[in-house]
Amino acid sequence: MDSPFRKKMARLLMAASFVAGCATLLFAFSLRSSAFSRNGASAAGDTDLLDGYRHVEVASVSDAIEQTLGKKMYMSHLMRPIFTSHFAGYALTVSLKKDEGNTDPNALNGMLAAIDHGARDSVYVMTVEDGNDIAGMGGLMGTAMSARDFAGAVIDGGVRDTAYLRKIGFPVYAMGIVPSTSVHHYRFAGSNIPVVCDGVTVDPGDIVVADSDGVVVVPRARAGEILAVAQEMDFKEHSMYAYIEKLKSIEDAVKKFGRL
Repeated sequence: MDSPFRKKMARLLMAASFVAGCATLLFAFSLRSSAFSRNGASAAGDTDLLDGYRHVEVASVSDAIEQTLGKKMYMSHLMRPIFTSHFAGYALTVSLKKDEGNTDPNALNGMLAAIDHGARDSVYVMTVEDGNDIAGMGGLMGTAMSARDFAGAVIDGGVRDTAYLRKIGFPVYAMGIVPSTSVHHYRFAGSNIPVVCDGVTVDPGDIVVADSDGVVVVPRARAGEILAVAQEMDFKEHSMYAYIEKLKSIEDAVKKFGRL
């Protein structure tokens, strides 16, 4: 039979083990909470940035880029929406190159994988070499993007299945609407690489903003600065409308607000 001393020591050891276990769990939880806080703060910052771009006019973003960077980052009048929309998201780039008559069943697998691995709020930016009359995407790809909460798509090429894309409300900008396919005509040439989309260089992670006026690409490293300038421009312009209506003079409004 165990002595009272041994029983007491056993109880003390069990208590010490329990305390140590709790301390370990608390330490692990604190590390996890700390990591969650850091990631959450970053995610919150990204969310605030995109939300800002979703509530500013693309024309103001374009002007802000010219004022801040001294260059143009907007796509041409040929890049048109299949329906009126306004979105902002992070560029997920994909490139297709011509490969006429290929019978490789895996030739386009990479563009599908890019969608399936794309994050929420992505904008699918695809360049289709000499592809104005080739549909770079259609209803199936649009459905997958919509299911993964992509913000939209910008295709330097054609788009098809537009009735279905309108039905599900997935916004697409493209160079034209055509019924053709890229199968057997093109090959996947890379994703998350720098591309030139309708004359504008797009790097992976750049912010792509689109509305009824067109599409603008915002370099990610300067996105916060450019947003602040665009918001100021928006505020001035929106303030000018009532002023112009009241005084019936655009000259006076421009003098007062310094914005045209």
